[in-house]
Amino acid sequence: MSLVGSIQMVNLRVVVTGTVGAGKSTFVRTASEIEVVEIERKITDKISTLKDQTTVAFDFGKLVLDANMDLHLYGTPGQSRFDFMWDILIKGADAYILLVAANQPSDFPYAREIFLFMNKRVQVPMIIGLTHMDCAGALPPADIVKNLDAIKDEIYPTIVTVNPNLKSSVLHALRVLVDLTNRSGFKP
Repeated sequence: MSLVGSIQMVNLRVVVTGTVGAGKSTFVRTASEIEVVEIERKITDKISTLKDQTTVAFDFGKLVLDANMDLHLYGTPGQSRFDFMWDILIKGADAYILLVAANQPSDFPYAREIFLFMNKRVQVPMIIGLTHMDCAGALPPADIVKNLDAIKDEIYPTIVTVNPNLKSSVLHALRVLVDLTNRSGFKP
């Protein structure tokens, strides 16, 4: 009689958060191997100049990262009026990525609010994903981190440049986050 070992599938819950227009929904759509669940509505306020729809609850996607790891990706709404969803989504998260549009310095204080909000609720591995680095007016990573006040005890957060439209870029960011999560001693 032979015993065949079974490999247990690990589910890693990853929250993708950030300001309006940073690329959260696009990031989840690009990464997901399933049809993304998107709970969006037509925009009726000043943000309508940026895009037609906005996430009002969450985006959900799934990615099989390797033979024994599934990533469950939850994209948060970017508007503060939906911050009750941030609270729901971050609880139970194993890791998160804060997307920041590098070309929108006026949004940095709000990105900092999101960063502080998440860190008050959970102490999980996180990275900062800089989007729109190829756009006019994009600031260098050091300036963005300083504006986010994300340096703690002279420890810099992990920063990646990510293009939410490119699968290879999104996968790179997720692998960096998973590696950081594994190094932190993640246990399913």
